[in-house]
Amino acid sequence: MRTAVALGGGHGLHATLSALRRLTDDVTAVVTVADDGGSSGRLRRELGLLPPGDLRMALAALAADDESGRRWGALVQHRFGGTGALAGHAVGNLLLAGLMEVLGDPVAALDEVAALLGLRGRVLPMSRDPLDIEAEVTGLGSNGALIRGQVAVASTPGRVQRVWLRPDRPRACTEALDAVKAADVLLLGPGSWFTSVIPHLLVPELREALITSPARRIVVLNLAPEPGETAGFSPEQHLAVLSQHAPELRVDAVIADVAAVPVPERLHRTAAAMLVPGGRVHLAPVAAADPAVPRHDPAALADALGVVLAELDSTELDSTGLDSTGLVNAELDNAGLDSTGLENTGLDGTGPETHTGPDAHAGSAPHGPAPGGQETRRSNPWR
Repeated sequence: MRTAVALGGGHGLHATLSALRRLTDDVTAVVTVADDGGSSGRLRRELGLLPPGDLRMALAALAADDESGRRWGALVQHRFGGTGALAGHAVGNLLLAGLMEVLGDPVAALDEVAALLGLRGRVLPMSRDPLDIEAEVTGLGSNGALIRGQVAVASTPGRVQRVWLRPDRPRACTEALDAVKAADVLLLGPGSWFTSVIPHLLVPELREALITSPARRIVVLNLAPEPGETAGFSPEQHLAVLSQHAPELRVDAVIADVAAVPVPERLHRTAAAMLVPGGRVHLAPVAAADPAVPRHDPAALADALGVVLAELDSTELDSTGLDSTGLVNAELDNAGLDSTGLENTGLDGTGPETHTGPDAHAGSAPHGPAPGGQETRRSNPWR
């Protein structure tokens, strides 16, 4: 059994972890620590601790599937009602906050709760220090605006152009770095794109580990744009801003829900700038049926991940540029690509389209390994 690391936060990371646990018992969640709203924000402001909410959700996603695990999982997710001082707090948030104070270390606190839940895997913060997100936003005035705080960025009526972290160049959690370096599979997304997914690429040590890892790197796209930070975003725009924040990052696959991609050719074209040779764009029905809000179905996402990893493992590029399916791994020229190698769509998804051939899952990749990247790739992750 091989190792998988999923990076993100909130409901998106919960979906990824719920899918991964169907494929392997060795799963590590690396979680953003910039939340400043709700129960997490209150505990962070009052106690100066890491915001526990996203960490709690990741723990619940990996709780043991037995009576004890289900009981503890339900308990940590329980939120107090009423109008008193505890109203709105989740039990797991209070438990984590108490353990962080008693033990003096968030990783030790997370491991204690993991033991209570019989965790299948591990949950780690991306940094031991609470962080803040700042964003450059247009559409709020003639000169744009700078917005600070996860809640403010996530709910802005303006258009987010880029984000960064405060303090600048934060330290990565050592255990999270070790997990990324040891992983066979790395997953980014789905989730709040600017406030849960991209922040992992803004921690210098973590970014370097992701870029140079020999693991399979997979991006899972959101099912729909989120009100606020990604309102009106196409699937292509999600990839575009990811690449803008980490131009050196190359990935092995992009997974998207087939119903969420109105023009597959555009997604293939944009993804080509990020894919390694032999990389894939995989469209599959991964959305839950008739949800109250868009969310991934864990079983369907697990199936898609299994298919993608099997395809990646079976694809051997030869010197003729043909992969094992006989599809041409075509090189794209610079026409329609900007100076970063990204499709020059102005982030509006209206750039030129390209025909991807008869295999709707195959992507073409104009780039080799990222600078400083590893030549040897880990194959057959689930063997």
